[in-house]
Amino acid sequence: MAVTDLASLPRTGVLLGIDPGTRTMGVAATDATRMIASPVETIHRGKTLGPSITRLFEIYDARKAVALIVGLPLHMDGTEGRRAQSTRALVYNILLRRDVLVAFQDERLSSAEAESVMISADMSARRRAERIDASAAAVILKSALDALDRLG
Repeated sequence: MAVTDLASLPRTGVLLGIDPGTRTMGVAATDATRMIASPVETIHRGKTLGPSITRLFEIYDARKAVALIVGLPLHMDGTEGRRAQSTRALVYNILLRRDVLVAFQDERLSSAEAESVMISADMSARRRAERIDASAAAVILKSALDALDRLG
């Protein structure tokens, strides 16, 4: 398995962020210089996980990514619950498919922050619903970039 901490990630290369959900998986990506984290796509999860993971790796390969940053849904007190266990199971299944670097990033309030930004941009409710997961993935990825900057 290739789960690591942020400090152990390669210093260069595109990172993909994932906002895992029960029905969707929001995906975001950095640019090559890791200055910007942008929403990419919302992958709709079906009855089986295989097609979602296939699509994730299509994006990963197309962008020549070097690692995944996966939002870990913690409780407000920092403990892990059922959703965190589900996220860890998703990562386990991703790593069964391909040995890639994965780091977890606390995702508390990422969806709320993403929605707030979209409301400020005067985005319609319908458009927000279509983009919330990918936008939350961008928030998670931006948090990871900020943490990497603090690490030096």
